[in-house]
Amino acid sequence: MKEIKVLGSGCSTCRATIALIQKEAETAGVDIRLEKVEDIAEIMRFGVMSTPGVVIDGTVVHAGGLPSKETVQGWLRA
Repeated sequence: MKEIKVLGSGCSTCRATIALIQKEAETAGVDIRLEKVEDIAEIMRFGVMSTPGVVIDGTVVHAGGLPSKETVQGWLRA
């Protein structure tokens, strides 16, 4: 199971990122645990300055803007 955190304040791009990850995980049949992190101190601990940020299994894989569908698919395959 992949542990995925979406870091952000709850803006529309953050919500769209969560929805995209959920949809692609379901489509791919990949088990994930998805967590939304809105605490600024925790976001800063990851060194993310632009949101949304995406952390998979403890590693920041994305910061700023909506990731593409293909990018998310790549994360889920890795």
